[in-house]
Amino acid sequence: MSSHTASATQSISNSSSSGRLPWAGLLALAMTGFICILTETIPSGLLLQIGEGLGVSEALAGQLVTLYALGSLVAAIPLTTATRGWRRRPLLLMCIVGFLVFNTITTLSANYTLTLAARFFAGVSAGILWGMIAGYARRMVPESLKGRAMALAMVGTPLALALGVPAGTLLGSVIGWRLVLGLMSLLSLLLIAWVLWKLPDYPGEAANKRLPLRRVFVIPGVRPVLFVVLTWVLAHNILYTYIAPYLVQAGFNQRVDLVLLIFGVTAFAGIWVIGVWIDRSLRPLVLISLAAFSLASFLLAIGSSQPLVIYLVVTVWGLTFGGAATLLQTAVAEAAGESADVAQSMLVTAWNLAIGGGGVIGGILIETLGVGSFPWVLFILLLLALLAALRARDHGFPGKKE
Repeated sequence: MSSHTASATQSISNSSSSGRLPWAGLLALAMTGFICILTETIPSGLLLQIGEGLGVSEALAGQLVTLYALGSLVAAIPLTTATRGWRRRPLLLMCIVGFLVFNTITTLSANYTLTLAARFFAGVSAGILWGMIAGYARRMVPESLKGRAMALAMVGTPLALALGVPAGTLLGSVIGWRLVLGLMSLLSLLLIAWVLWKLPDYPGEAANKRLPLRRVFVIPGVRPVLFVVLTWVLAHNILYTYIAPYLVQAGFNQRVDLVLLIFGVTAFAGIWVIGVWIDRSLRPLVLISLAAFSLASFLLAIGSSQPLVIYLVVTVWGLTFGGAATLLQTAVAEAAGESADVAQSMLVTAWNLAIGGGGVIGGILIETLGVGSFPWVLFILLLLALLAALRARDHGFPGKKE
C-alpha cells in the first residue's frame, strides 16, 4: 500500500471510530457524480452551438446526449460484473481518466463521428462509476452512518442539475461550448489528484463470494426496489423531459426557468433531509415521498391552471425526488449485501431505461392525449410504486430493525 493510501485509510479509520463522516473522501465521490451529470447534460443546453461547431443539425447534435446515455446503459451491468474483483480506487481513477480523455477529445474534435464515439465511451465510464459510488461510500463508514455517507456522496447530482447545468449553459454562451467541456477536463484532472490524496483504497469482491448475475437479481428485495426505480423515475422523467411544453399549456411559458430553479433548490433540500433521516427511517421516507408525489400529481391534474398549485406541486416534486437516488441505492445495497455493486449496476440500468422511457412515453402522450394527460399517468405510475414499496416490508424496504 502506498503512503498516500495508508494515510487516507488511517484518516477514514479515525473518522469512523469517532462517529464522524470522512468528509474529504465522500466529497471526492460527490465531485465524481457532479462531473458525471455535467458531462451528460451540459450539451442539452448548448445544442445550437454544438451543431454549428460540428456542422450538423440541432437534432443530430442532440445525439451526443443519446450516445452518452447509451454507453451508460450497455456498460453498467456487464462491466460492473466483470470488474467487481478489481481494487476500488484504481477502477475509480480509470473511469475519471476516461472522463478526462473523452471530454478532451470532444473539446478538440471537429469530426462528428469521432465526437459521438467519445461521448459513448464517456457514458461507459459513467456506467461503471454509478455502479460503484454507493458501495464505495458505504465501505468508508460504520453501519450507523452508511445512509448518511451515501447521501453526501450523492449530493453532486442535484448540485449539477440545479446549479451546474444552468451555469454551464450560461458560460457556454460567453466562452463557447468547447471551452466549457475543456473546463470539465480540468475538473477531472483536479479530481484525480483529490482521489489520490484523500480517498482510501479497498479490495474488490472476493471470488468465492461473487454470485452469478441471475442470482443477484433474485435476491429477496432486489426486484421490488428495481420495480420502484422504474415506475418512480419514469413518472419523474415524463414530466421533467417535457416540463417546458407542459408549462406552456398551463400558461407558464414565461416561468419555465423559475419553475426549474424551484425544482432544483427543493431537490437539494430534499437530499439534505434524506441524509439526516435515512439511517433511521428508510422505509417511512420512501413511503412518504411516493405518497406525497402521488398526491401532488393528482392535485396537478385538477388544478394545473392555478399558479399557486403549480408552485406547490413543483416544490413537493423537488423535495420528494431529490433524495430518491439515495433512498433507492441504499435500499438495493442493503438488500443485495456483498453483491451490492452488481445490484447497483442493475439499478443504474433501470434508471437509464426509465429516463429513455420518459422521453418516449411522454412524446407519445403529447401526440395522442396531449400534455394534460401527464398528471394522470404520473398518478398511476406513482401508485404502482407506492403499492410495491408497501408490499416490500420484509425485503427491499423493510421496517425498522429491532
